Amino acid sequence: MTSYSVLLPFLPRRPEQILPYAGLVHWSNASRLWQGQSVMIEPHQGFVAAAGAGFRVPTGLGVTLMPLRHPYEAALQARSLAMATGQPVIAGFGPGGRPLQRSLLGEPYRSPLTAAREYLSIVRGLLAGESVDVRGEYFSCRAEMPRYPAPGVEIGLGVLRPGMARLAGEVADVAVTWLTPAHYLRDIVLPAMREGAANAPDSRGVKQGVRGAGGKGRRTPRLTAIVPLALARPDREPAELALASNAAHLQGAHYIDMLRRSGTDVAGDDPAANAKALVDGGAFLSGDPDELVAKLGAFRDAGVDEVVLNLTGVCNLYGPQAALDETKRILAALAA
Repeated sequence: MTSYSVLLPFLPRRPEQILPYAGLVHWSNASRLWQGQSVMIEPHQGFVAAAGAGFRVPTGLGVTLMPLRHPYEAALQARSLAMATGQPVIAGFGPGGRPLQRSLLGEPYRSPLTAAREYLSIVRGLLAGESVDVRGEYFSCRAEMPRYPAPGVEIGLGVLRPGMARLAGEVADVAVTWLTPAHYLRDIVLPAMREGAANAPDSRGVKQGVRGAGGKGRRTPRLTAIVPLALARPDREPAELALASNAAHLQGAHYIDMLRRSGTDVAGDDPAANAKALVDGGAFLSGDPDELVAKLGAFRDAGVDEVVLNLTGVCNLYGPQAALDETKRILAALAA
């Protein structure tokens, strides 16, 4: 069954700004509170602040960026978050765009797939309490973390295109997508994840059978889709909300390539036209509550395990309270 979660639709500047959304997850049928990378209040610290204020909820990091921290620090932060909140964590990671990599590392990863494989392998070993000894092309670690009881930390990988989807199938617990239409997940992402899982080596470097599959590999990871959406109103233009939600993504080469692969026509230089293409292509959803429930049903039917409601466009145009109110309405419609 598909679960529904909530994305914090802004970069908080004060911890108390997180509390209404943490409270919504605490008191509603939402499964988890998600946040992407922030350069204001760092997500791990923001979630811990909410826990300290009384809202201890499951959390998801979708995603934090690998160039910002060593895998040991990433594992330590993720486990610290789980211990401080007393709740499970999905720690999602991604390589970020080439400009960010160049700014922080001096040059971009020659192979983001290799970098991600090394990073997640180190994080997984550390979280499992293993003695990690990896000397990779991009990341090296010869260390271990002290064992201590803690809520579960699952490892996520940000996925847009087939290569990273195959890698998620091999090494992640959860694939985390953003701005991906339901049909693209069904036809491109999930088949690639299954392919990667089928060919995954086990911890001894040999192939391992999957129950009931009669083949090789491991169980296919879960799929979490962060979906931008908004309620329709007579005074609103869906494309304006789509642009307010995703203007930065429409400038990223990896997002543009993913959208074109999905059949979404973002080939031009007109931001308004590209935003309209997001709506037409099912990357941004708009409608009344019943229509949104039906459109989100396409993600369920595509095989998505968790849908994260992303009201960033509403927040950017109308403020965080309007986004919170709409999130409540959508969650209520999904629960009806």
